[in-house]
Parts: sequence; structure tokens; C-alpha cells
Amino acid sequence: MVDTYASIGTELAEDFRRAGYIPLRVQSGPEVPQALRGLPDHYPYEVDIVHRGDLSATLTALLPFRPVAVVAGTEPGVELADALSEALHPITGAPTNGTALSAARRDKYLMIERIKEQGLRGARQIVVVDEDQLRNWHNEIGGTIVLKPLRSAGNDGVTWCRSPEDAVQAFRHLDRRRNVLSEHNDGVVAQECLVGAEYTVDTVSCDGTHQLCDIWESHRINANGVPDLLVAWRMLPATGEVQDQLVGYAFAVLDALGIRHGAAHAEIKMTADGPCLVEVGARIAGANLPASARLATGQSQIEWMVDAYMRPERFAQRSGQPYRLHQHVARTVMVAPREGTLTGYRNVEAIKELASFHDMTIRVNPGEQLPLTTNDLTYPIFVTLAHEVGEVVARDLWTLRYLDGPSFYELA
Repeated sequence: MVDTYASIGTELAEDFRRAGYIPLRVQSGPEVPQALRGLPDHYPYEVDIVHRGDLSATLTALLPFRPVAVVAGTEPGVELADALSEALHPITGAPTNGTALSAARRDKYLMIERIKEQGLRGARQIVVVDEDQLRNWHNEIGGTIVLKPLRSAGNDGVTWCRSPEDAVQAFRHLDRRRNVLSEHNDGVVAQECLVGAEYTVDTVSCDGTHQLCDIWESHRINANGVPDLLVAWRMLPATGEVQDQLVGYAFAVLDALGIRHGAAHAEIKMTADGPCLVEVGARIAGANLPASARLATGQSQIEWMVDAYMRPERFAQRSGQPYRLHQHVARTVMVAPREGTLTGYRNVEAIKELASFHDMTIRVNPGEQLPLTTNDLTYPIFVTLAHEVGEVVARDLWTLRYLDGPSFYELA
């Protein structure tokens, strides 16, 4: 298990253990990425190896245990998981996606160019070389464009730019900085701004057979200078006019990027011209979405992952069937409108009194520094809602937006 952090890593390790296998952890570098600090994986790994850039040394450390599978736990581990699985495949039979398309599974520019080469719709884009090139391209495209780091995660550095000068300022900020995954950015991509509702499609694949695990509709607002700030995910039924288009497109994206084994987390815009990829991660979804999916359907990417790697016959027998919603589930967040030292939250009890309230995770406690919410890493509170009636969940989602705002936060 490469770069497993937070509760998802713990859950995945425990499920592999229950299936009769011993989880071993490999960290892709000696430094825990900034975005993943404070999110420890509490599973007591019997072996924990730190990769220091020498693949043969890491393989030498692993080979005595004869690993039968390699799984990327988070985004920074994707390429190392590909390299390790490819090297282990002829020795232990470990399934592998190979390394030929590893870069396209991480680099946001290469990713979109690859799917376009394979005949799928993708955004118009450029890798920014200099400010004049960016100005000229923005004038040619017109309207709003989006700048983002090539290899970061969690909406880190994603900037909406209405004018060429906005774009240049964003490029100056992003170019050569260290991203939240503790990587020195190796470039900036500029893309056309896709207009439409955004959805998340989570899958698990086994030898090229793709299984849909969950589909989430994203809810977004314009806040804190971010015109498309994600504030909620609501799980949808597996089938429907929109869902069928999303799933067909997502499966084609997986094929185009060579994701034949393991989990994937795709973010897709449903534009006026049909689905169009924002990006896809070759790993399990974050934001506790697997646990929320299990709450809705009884299973998640985690259970499908164990079957895909350890019980492929069972995966083959179960795959292809749409999941069923036993109850309606949503994940939502609070949005801090300013920063400062937090002394308390008002109306927390009102959240707990909502009819669909299931649980709450507070990430910023009184006495700590409250950051302005501008991306996935700065939400102060996560809330899970669940109810057998979908309209109750919808009502409570909008009630949470009413409770949130400047008066919700007490600052020193």
C-alpha cells in the first residue's frame, strides 16, 4: 500500500487483513506531503518502508514478503505504485497498470491530451511557457480560463481568470512554487473553463472490467473569491439519463489512460455538449466518500478493491450490476468567510438537530487558527447527512448553507 493516509488507508488495510493478507506500507518519500499531514493512517503496519528514489532498493526490501498486489492510497503514490507493480508482476503476478501511461495518470495536461487522442472530449488547453504566450492564448479563447498546477491535488492552486492580466498574475503565483503534495511544481496548465454541473464517478477495475461504485452530484457556490467552491456531494442512483452518459464516458476515460486495475476517482463536467473530464485520480476517492457510499449502498470502493485484487472470481461474479440506494446520503462542509484565531462555533447544536444528521468531523477546533476556506484543504467542518427520504437530505443541505456564514464563527 503506497502512501496510505487518513481513515481510508486504515479501512483498506483492515479489509485486506480480513481477506487473509498482510498489509505492508511504502511511503513514496521521507517527507509526508503537506496536504496529508495530520491525517495519519492508524493501522499498525508490520512493515513500513520509505522509498528514497532507488526503485531497486525498495524492491529488494519488499521481495522477501512476495507482494501479490500494489495499491496507491493517495495521489502522490500513483506513479510509484505503477513502477512497483510492473516490476513485481513477472515475479509474483501482481496486477499492474504498467508505467507507459503513468505520467498521463498524474500530469493534468498529458491526461487531457491522452483522452483527446483516444477520441474523447477534453478541454482546450496549453502548458504555459511564458506570459506572452498565455496572454495571446487567453485572448484567442476568450471569456474565463482556469489555471492549475500540473500535478497537485485538492483544488490546490486552481484559479479562475477572467482576463489575460488575471491569468498572468495567477501564473506568476503558481510557477515553480511548492505544491500541497510537497512537490516542486513542474509546470502550469491553462484550460478553457468548462460550464456545467460537476459530478464525481468512483470506480474499481479488475483486469479491464470496470465496476461503478458511486456517483456524486457536486454542489458549488461563489465564495471567498472562488467562483466554483465545492460545498457538498450528494449521492445519486446508479442509473438515469445523466448517470448513463457519465458512466459510459468515465469507463472510456479509464480505458484511454490504461487504468485496468484498481480504483479511480473521476471528476466530470456535464456540459451542453456532453460529459467532459476535469481530471481523474488512479486511486480511491478522498473526503470520506467511500464511507458515505457504504452508508448509502452497503459497500464502497474499499470492498470492491479487496475483491478486485484478492478475489477476482468474486469480482467477476458481482460486477456489472448497478448499486441500489438503501438511503439518501450527502457530504457537506462549512465555509469559513474569514481567518483568525477561532474561539468557538455558534449553532453547532442546530446542525446536530437536523433530521438527516449522521455525523460531524471538526477539523479546526477552538483555540486553533481558522483559515479562509478557498479549497478542499481548508474546510473547518465536514457533515454527513443520511435519510430514507431524499427531500429531507436536500432540505437539510440548504439549511446548513443558511446556518453557515460570518455569524457562525467566533474569532478572537
